[in-house]
Amino acid sequence: MVMTIFYILVFPGFLFLSAYGLAVEFVDRKLYARFQNRKGPPWFQPFADFVKLISKETIIPAEADRRMFKSLPVFAMTAVLTASLYIPVWSTQSLFPFEGDVIVILYLLTIPTLTFFLGGWHSSSLYSTLGSVRVLTQLFAYEVPLLMAILGPALLAGTWSLSGVSAFYAANPIYALVNIPGFVAAMIAAQGKLERVPFDIPEAETEIVAGAFTEYGGRLLALFRMTIDIEMVVVAALVSAIFIPLFSANPWLGFLFFVIKTLFVVFLLALFRSVMARLRIEQMVRFCWRVLTPLALVQILIDLIVKGFVQL
Repeated sequence: MVMTIFYILVFPGFLFLSAYGLAVEFVDRKLYARFQNRKGPPWFQPFADFVKLISKETIIPAEADRRMFKSLPVFAMTAVLTASLYIPVWSTQSLFPFEGDVIVILYLLTIPTLTFFLGGWHSSSLYSTLGSVRVLTQLFAYEVPLLMAILGPALLAGTWSLSGVSAFYAANPIYALVNIPGFVAAMIAAQGKLERVPFDIPEAETEIVAGAFTEYGGRLLALFRMTIDIEMVVVAALVSAIFIPLFSANPWLGFLFFVIKTLFVVFLLALFRSVMARLRIEQMVRFCWRVLTPLALVQILIDLIVKGFVQL
């Protein structure tokens, strides 16, 4: 019981993910700045921003649903932290693996997006409402290709457990080359899930101020921002656990590989962000259904063919 509480609250749970999330935000912002030939923020900037937010007064709009407005950031962070418990950190095994945990992880990672929608909707603000509608519309665009991109490698591995998938590709790294189309689809879909350029449509500051978060401030906005940082870590860890089979039996070396892999995924996300312009919402939906979904479907077909030949 003591170790379970330690895992949830300290490592690799809340405290570790909060600190690593802020570090990843710094790396992302620094890379984004350097790609644009700018200096970028100092290393402590994400932490300073978080402290500044939690020290500010929390103002709730008069027409907002106070209970929903205050509870949704907590639900969002709880869902992301729970998802992290099923992702391998220092080996191919997560803390609480079970058959089917891949589906549970994807389900838990959908909850923050739904809280963004509900938070904006219950803010009773024009900008927040429009941003929340965009959040939900974009959800229907990237969720299918993301699921299909992960489905292919899981089918080839013959398991719906993320730990089982990681163990399979760690033992058979050559099969990871088969999953390159799925990796591309998953990376682009992850960019949409994290609402990053060119898929930052729900919070386009030049159009709708801050989207669903327009009326949020103080501690509640700080929780949402921290949730987004942790979600980036969890999504990067999920993608790297499936598509980058770099593991070690040594826990310390395995944890080092975890950090390297997640930072590599963040590097690719920052690179993609720096070379793209924002799309319109209908362009996002059309791109996901016409390009990403067929690409993910090709990945599934390739994995099924390879699995058929292996079984022969």
